[in-house]
Amino acid sequence: MLSALIIVFREVLEAALVIGIVCAATRGVKGRGAMVTFGIGAGIAGAMLVARRWGADRGSGSRHGAWLVELFNALILLTVVVMLGAHILWMSRHGEELARDAGRAGESVRSGQKPPRILAALVGLAVLREGSEVVLFLYGIAAGGSTAAAMLTGSVAGVGLGALVGFALYSGLLTIPSRHLFAVSSALLTLLAAGMAGQAAKFLIQADYLPPLGYLWDSSWLIRNDSVVGTGAGPPMPGYEAGARRHAGVDGPGRDQWGRGGTRACSGPGAPWRGGETAV
Repeated sequence: MLSALIIVFREVLEAALVIGIVCAATRGVKGRGAMVTFGIGAGIAGAMLVARRWGADRGSGSRHGAWLVELFNALILLTVVVMLGAHILWMSRHGEELARDAGRAGESVRSGQKPPRILAALVGLAVLREGSEVVLFLYGIAAGGSTAAAMLTGSVAGVGLGALVGFALYSGLLTIPSRHLFAVSSALLTLLAAGMAGQAAKFLIQADYLPPLGYLWDSSWLIRNDSVVGTGAGPPMPGYEAGARRHAGVDGPGRDQWGRGGTRACSGPGAPWRGGETAV
């Protein structure tokens, strides 16, 4: 739940800041509200199309065996890790430039140099970009084993919180510099990316594309993965993994090599995976 909340909050806040800057720069422009509303709706519709396409691609993989699903999930997670890293670096270098560009575009509409419909395009592209990133990042969270209920709860909370903070910044009710908000969210996203990289390795091990890595660490004595804190339902623990523990009693096919439930025949990529979550 917490992972979905952090990601959705970050993306919604970015879109809300662009919308807020555009609205602030075009106060008094006739038709501004209609153009901004149309842009938001078009961006959401485009993001929904992206989500539908991703869902179709993911469903097609599940018809070709459990090992292909594991490989597909690993590829999704690795893609999300790369995109999260690129996103954090790009926003740290170009975030202020993006805000200035949005402000200049709004001023040009207000001065009559550009037509109001440019607002719809600007807002629509911002919402589409952030919405598409949300779709991909949430698929990464789903591939890591999060439940639909937890993701829905976190996403709804993230949308509400991001919109609320964005509106507060726009209206002047909140004076926290946006760079501080993004610094905190970037740190949390970095932890999420690290956790997703570990989950991707887990799927590749299950599909026999990576060898078992042996004993790495075990902090389950302090915080278990299935605890309130470990799952992110309590205090923030994004990307947490209790540890990789090689099972001491591996005695042939059908026995789990790792410390948390589930059985899998170890005979090749086509071997079925049955059971629960497995640590990396």
